[in-house]
Amino acid sequence: MNAWILLAISICCEVVGTTSLKYSDGFSKPVPTIIALLFFGLAFYFVSIVFKTLPVGLVYAIWSGVGIVITAIIAFFAFGQKPDLAGFLGMALIIAGVLVINLFSNNAAH
Repeated sequence: MNAWILLAISICCEVVGTTSLKYSDGFSKPVPTIIALLFFGLAFYFVSIVFKTLPVGLVYAIWSGVGIVITAIIAFFAFGQKPDLAGFLGMALIIAGVLVINLFSNNAAH
């Protein structure tokens, strides 16, 4: 399967894991805890496959950056956690960084 598709799947799994971690209430609720652990495991599995073909720095920048932004969006809608100006600025910088890496880095072509 295409490494970029696997990276997208890995990011989605990481976001589900993180959201479930919030619902687990400190691992006190079994179902969200199991979901979190399962999806984190899947996220690491898929990203480990991606590391076979794409550079680690590039993959991790995209994986973590996109994951942060998507998680913040979910937190806004699911938990009412509204980022402040610094939060929005930080996420804009993350998005800008991912774009710079993908558009201008020689590593992005691998």
